[in-house]
Amino acid sequence: MTEKQSGPAPDNHWLVRPSTIRILWILFIAMLAATVVAQLFVEPHASFGIDGWLGFAAIFGFSSCALMVVVAKLLGYILKRPEGHYDD
Repeated sequence: MTEKQSGPAPDNHWLVRPSTIRILWILFIAMLAATVVAQLFVEPHASFGIDGWLGFAAIFGFSSCALMVVVAKLLGYILKRPEGHYDD
């Protein structure tokens, strides 16, 4: 007797589809561009010298996101268990 998985197949999940990934990248780039354009119209009140630069928010946002991905990957390698770890 086999158990059926509930929900969509893993290869058909909406976050795995190439069309969805493309849309998410376009939205991400549009948000970064919007922060640069908004900075043209709003005068930044910089607390430090670097945060007053044009495009700082976009650069900071992108680098923060990239750093989170790298840290998550490293944590995955560190915390990974062997394949038969939970078998008796």
